[in-house]
Amino acid sequence: MLKIYKGNILFSEVPNRLTAIPDGYIAVRGRKVEGVYKTLPEEYEGCSLAVDTKGLIIPGFCDLHIHAPQWITRGMGYSMELLPWLQHYTFPAEERFSDISFAEKAYGMFVEDLKKSETTRACIFATVHMDSTSLLIEKLKESGLGAYVGKVNMDRNATPGLLENKEESIRETMRLIEWLKADDENSLVKYIITPRYVPSTTRELMEELGKLAGAYGIPVQSHLNENRSEIALVMKFHPECRDFTSVYSDYGLLPEGKAVMAHCIYNTAEEINILKERDVMVAHCPQSNANLSSGIMPLRKYLDMGIRTGLGSDVGGGHSLNISEHMALAIELSKLYWTTHPESKALSFAEAFHMATKGGGSFFGNVGSFEAGYEFDALVIDDSDLDSVMPLSLEERLERYVYTGSRENIAGKYVAGERIF
Repeated sequence: MLKIYKGNILFSEVPNRLTAIPDGYIAVRGRKVEGVYKTLPEEYEGCSLAVDTKGLIIPGFCDLHIHAPQWITRGMGYSMELLPWLQHYTFPAEERFSDISFAEKAYGMFVEDLKKSETTRACIFATVHMDSTSLLIEKLKESGLGAYVGKVNMDRNATPGLLENKEESIRETMRLIEWLKADDENSLVKYIITPRYVPSTTRELMEELGKLAGAYGIPVQSHLNENRSEIALVMKFHPECRDFTSVYSDYGLLPEGKAVMAHCIYNTAEEINILKERDVMVAHCPQSNANLSSGIMPLRKYLDMGIRTGLGSDVGGGHSLNISEHMALAIELSKLYWTTHPESKALSFAEAFHMATKGGGSFFGNVGSFEAGYEFDALVIDDSDLDSVMPLSLEERLERYVYTGSRENIAGKYVAGERIF
């Protein structure tokens, strides 16, 4: 089915430049963009408009790193660093998801919040509990959002209620993989293997998870070089490995082009080279990195090396699902980093927008742009209440929305050609 969308169109084909088409048209057939035009071609004349707006039409934002159960603890405990914060807030909260009635309520609120946000695709951690993970998957399917979702795997260094044995962890992971594999291949919700992080996952469990990733050809998500205390713990547990990144690599958890690693603040040059060689997607989580005193990621190193890099809210280390907030903070922290590393050019607005759309979207396929053949994920932004007494370009209107707008400005949201609201 063909649909035509008219408005002020902005998207990012390359990292350092925005494409802006005032009063333009997007032709969408089924799930995919057929073309973007300044004037409507004759072949489309007579087609009714699905949207006709004076506002902005932009690609939906991609969130590469969310902990769904941590939505209930967002905004708390940020005077702590990562490891004590996990012990005092995260692990006790995640234990509660063994209660399916609690999970029903909490995940219902989380999915509703995500649906109302700017996010159209996301990589999501659940908990170790298979039943509540299945519930989360069902709720995401009902929402119309696109997502990779994984049951967390962890068999050491956690509170008792979250510890699994290896056999149970692998068996339940395989059941979830097989369930989603048997699902409609066009489903927007897919499985992703999810070792929590190295300190909570033994080498034996990681090895088995690596085998699953290879056997099923599915992606992997986890954490990498987030916090100095975490790194010391990793090397204590894995003296057989050269560095943190090598732990994942040695155990088959960096499948080429199919791994997303969050944080990556303290990667060495050798580790960054591994990410480049394995085409790993890096999830930059600036809000969480600041909240938990983890550090400022040297983002420019990754961008200059052409490593795929997107944004993650990391709720609950981050306190907001609004990716526009993470875009703005990524720019701000890059400027602070530049003050002590003048060789590291600060992030531009166009680069941040690319990370939030096409950059992060590449992990999901042809997602995050309005180029022909891309899936139509879009936000319609009514920025009329952000009016200025000065005339603004489309690029300036978009930047102003990112810094000063809110969810109230989202007039419409589309995923794979379907309207979410």
